[in-house]
Amino acid sequence: MAALASGSGLKNESSPDTRSANCPPDVEQLGSATWTFLHATAAYYPERPTPFQRANMLNLLHSLPVLYPCSHCATHLGEEVKRHPPDVSSRAGLSWWLCERHNEVNERLGKEKFDCTKTDERWRDGPLDGRCD
Repeated sequence: MAALASGSGLKNESSPDTRSANCPPDVEQLGSATWTFLHATAAYYPERPTPFQRANMLNLLHSLPVLYPCSHCATHLGEEVKRHPPDVSSRAGLSWWLCERHNEVNERLGKEKFDCTKTDERWRDGPLDGRCD
């Protein structure tokens, strides 16, 4: 399969089982790692962020459409950020905003949507049964 987006450089040519650990990430690996980073960052974002923390979070989110290596993904995120400005007012607001954006991507890709009421369980606290302790 060719690169997913013109100029992205990201390819999805083989299954994860056959790719060498030394290969550059394909678009799925990059996407998964990016979502993990963003959700985990939101999970530890302050409930009452300072103006400095808010500004830095907005800078991070606004930089992704400019710098993200998958041009198709970056363009889509830029459109979503314009349509739904990020909520950096609190940890809960940011987590919910990211979850909704992630679910929009999942829906477009035919993947299952995530229950946004469970972001803390998934990204901060772990399941109640303690299997992640």
